[in-house]
Amino acid sequence: MTDAVEQTEQPREPTRRDFLYLCTGMATLVGGAAFLWPFIDSMQPSADVTAMASVEFDISLVEPGQRVTIKWRGKPVFIVRRSEQMIAQAREDDDSPALIDPVADSERAPRPEWLVLVGVCTHLGCIPLGQQDGDPRGPHDGWFCPCHGSIYDVSGRVRKGPAPRNLEVPPYSFTADNRIIIG
Repeated sequence: MTDAVEQTEQPREPTRRDFLYLCTGMATLVGGAAFLWPFIDSMQPSADVTAMASVEFDISLVEPGQRVTIKWRGKPVFIVRRSEQMIAQAREDDDSPALIDPVADSERAPRPEWLVLVGVCTHLGCIPLGQQDGDPRGPHDGWFCPCHGSIYDVSGRVRKGPAPRNLEVPPYSFTADNRIIIG
């Protein structure tokens, strides 16, 4: 019995067959990874999509009271340089009971002079009017959606109509005093 115990305790020497098993397993893993990589890589966004992931804009050209529209991720983005009167009107309406989706203006525009909104109505995705001079803006000097009549105020908050939420505020930051990056 002692001979059998001694035989199981001694490690055996690797053989040529063990080496072939190891090489075959490694070749299978490398080959499988090389085969699957194109499928995994195809799930990444394409170059044209990642190029539109963020947009930088020079805001030094925008005058007080002016509204500018740029494109980000295929959607219009409204950039408004608000006048003191527009800021005062937006802040005055913070506690209005007529707000359908009540949010303070200071939360929507951390820098009161600048308001950045995605220009897509939250009801059915139409583009509200109000960016151009002469466009109908509604009684709150904001935006008016011609599709179903939603009215937004000067802070982009919905005041009337079927829209359930305010105009969306995209992620943005100021890279300098005169540059803004959206996305």
